[in-house]
Amino acid sequence: MSKRRSVILSVMLEGKTQAETARLYGLSEATVSRWIVRYRAEGTAAFAPKSRRPKTSPTKVSDVVNKLIVNLRVELDAQGLDAGPETIEWHLKTHHQIDVSVSTIRRRLVAAGLVVAEPRKRPKSSYIRFEADLPNGCWQTDMTHYRLATSEDTEILSWLDDHSRYALNVTAHHRVNGPAVVDTFDETADQHGYPASVLSDNGMYYTARFARGGNSGPNRFERHLINLGVNQKHSRPNHPTTCGKVERFQQTLKKWLRAQQHQPETIDQLQTLLNQFVDLYNNERPHRSLNRATPAAAYKRLPKAEPGDHTNQTYRIRHDTIDKGGTVTLRHEGQLHHIGIGRGHKHTKVVLLIDNLNIRIIATQTGELLRQLTLDTSRDYQPQNARNPNR
Repeated sequence: MSKRRSVILSVMLEGKTQAETARLYGLSEATVSRWIVRYRAEGTAAFAPKSRRPKTSPTKVSDVVNKLIVNLRVELDAQGLDAGPETIEWHLKTHHQIDVSVSTIRRRLVAAGLVVAEPRKRPKSSYIRFEADLPNGCWQTDMTHYRLATSEDTEILSWLDDHSRYALNVTAHHRVNGPAVVDTFDETADQHGYPASVLSDNGMYYTARFARGGNSGPNRFERHLINLGVNQKHSRPNHPTTCGKVERFQQTLKKWLRAQQHQPETIDQLQTLLNQFVDLYNNERPHRSLNRATPAAAYKRLPKAEPGDHTNQTYRIRHDTIDKGGTVTLRHEGQLHHIGIGRGHKHTKVVLLIDNLNIRIIATQTGELLRQLTLDTSRDYQPQNARNPNR
């Protein structure tokens, strides 16, 4: 017999007072009274405790949304695109105007058996990340193999901007060699400008420093970069993670190629598919490391670095989020200043370009210039429409 049942029967059948029963069972009189009231209203149902389940669940996801989450996962995966919870969250918000948390999406995918736990997988937080401060600050380049439907082996050469992950140029070749590297580099530079530096592995078409004998001197590409004033950097042998961005890009590219219904049979057909993927990757596919912005937006939002660029000490870049009051803070010479942006932009992630007292504030995802000002060091708050004596 449950304690609740004994208490109720003690009062209702044995005739004890509620105070006596409370002392006997070590309960408060209010609890005993509440149980008796419920017994008189509901009968024997009062012997069992009431369910603590809430009557309503405002945050509960509907069956329609749950089904949409699963469908998005299957569709994106079938297209060879990223289908993680963060990407699905972006698609729900962007294309369906539905706000669902990433943790909720992850639980739904696990419940549907679409996510397999990998407890031994190295966590992303353990990697040391680096990123060029500006577009064209560094280009990563690499080659990967791809087999056509005719079983012919081809090679894909990629040029990727390190700051924005923007795919600058992706081309198919029967075989990548020194002249192809130089030609595609110049073609990319004609369209986007020359970079301050280039990062690659130690392939013979990139560097001759590991050539047999070691006395061959710089190769054609190395001499070309020296003449342009472009700094050349290399990964350590057997350390592909140094060029991790372009390596990851090539994995994403090949996964997408394999998912296509019609596999390419010629170099031209492969190049057509590469062009389609580059457009999708740059302009439509949100990137997790870019705060869900597209590489195109990230590449265009900041000024571009150039060969021989060395940032002066007064120039710096800072990432922040606009607070609920519509401001961001900036410390200059030990003094904290609050810069007004507007409450309509609260919680917007921004990047601040700071050149001494001249400041540009740009939305991280869209690249929109939210405010440009010259800092008034004589005051804390920098209002939007104030006349600035330092201008």
